[in-house]
Amino acid sequence: MARENTGSIRIEASLLLAPLAAWFEVHRRVLPWRDSDLDRQHPDPYAVVVSELMLQQTQVVTVVPYFQRWMAALPTARSLAEASDQQVHKLWEGLGYYRRARFLQAAARAIHQNGWPADLEGLMALPGLGPYTAAAVASIAFQQPEPALDGNAFRVLARLLCIESDPKHQATELRDWLRPALMAHGPSRMTQAIMELGATYCSRRAQCGPCPLSRSCRSLAAGIVDLIPAAAPRAKVRSVEITLTAIQANGAYLVNRPAPNGLLAGLWSWPFREEAQSRDLNVAETTQGYQAVETRSWKGWTQIYSHRREQVTPLLLEAEYPFPVPEHQQWVPAHELQALPMGKRDQRLRELVLGNTQDAAIES
Repeated sequence: MARENTGSIRIEASLLLAPLAAWFEVHRRVLPWRDSDLDRQHPDPYAVVVSELMLQQTQVVTVVPYFQRWMAALPTARSLAEASDQQVHKLWEGLGYYRRARFLQAAARAIHQNGWPADLEGLMALPGLGPYTAAAVASIAFQQPEPALDGNAFRVLARLLCIESDPKHQATELRDWLRPALMAHGPSRMTQAIMELGATYCSRRAQCGPCPLSRSCRSLAAGIVDLIPAAAPRAKVRSVEITLTAIQANGAYLVNRPAPNGLLAGLWSWPFREEAQSRDLNVAETTQGYQAVETRSWKGWTQIYSHRREQVTPLLLEAEYPFPVPEHQQWVPAHELQALPMGKRDQRLRELVLGNTQDAAIES
């Protein structure tokens, strides 16, 4: 650790974090998966698992309505274990990172078949539960003193202890340091308090004034709060131009069937093509082979993913009749389109072709 890091981390965690436990009792947010009694085991561990999988790389404000819809439709591990892939993906539709939904169902099947694991090692054996998620479930659902270190927790502890290097490199040491605080103040309370602080006052832009740990924060004393933790290099984002095409014939639309695996497994999608030329597209070239009798287009948009930026040009082609298609595609009646789980990009074109948006079409 740099500078005073070694000395800082020797301070007993239960003493240093005591103000945080008291602050959380007063200021904690009311969330649908959060138990009001933080001194008992959670009455519904399944709700904790659902929330933690949904919260991976997704903000609380986005997750809340998804969680509520999910729990209304699939309130138990058994109901999720027995649900169809299409229902699972439809409930997850728009939340992104769809692999989480598949992991969640696989975990539910394991829990339904074998019961809840008794310890951290057993939780980590469930699909989709890595070291952080398993520790979060252990502490929040089962009151086990297992420190859960995600981005928020690493940021809070790095600033508190003035760790100027990447705190993830000291994960083992930080877990050992944090465990006595969980034992002293309650695993569920302390785990959620650190998460709450990292999501509010100790977010990327720190608000140190109201922070309950400001008096003991070493990076604040050193005047380098905004420099900790050190910014990680960002992966290069690839930019591509996409022609996204809805092909209609006799009241049915041509769509791609869900892939069996990959990032978008379980999702239906529109045919698309990456464009090597400029965005001033040649319609005849785009419709080649489909015998389209009418073409519509809408104003394009930019679809941003973690690794990819797409400039999307949406088109509607109307064919005279449904032509034969390969096995990975299917003609779907218009009235069934809305029930298909799709990713955000494909949802947007679906709303356009079904007239569920105010965007005006440009007829060719």
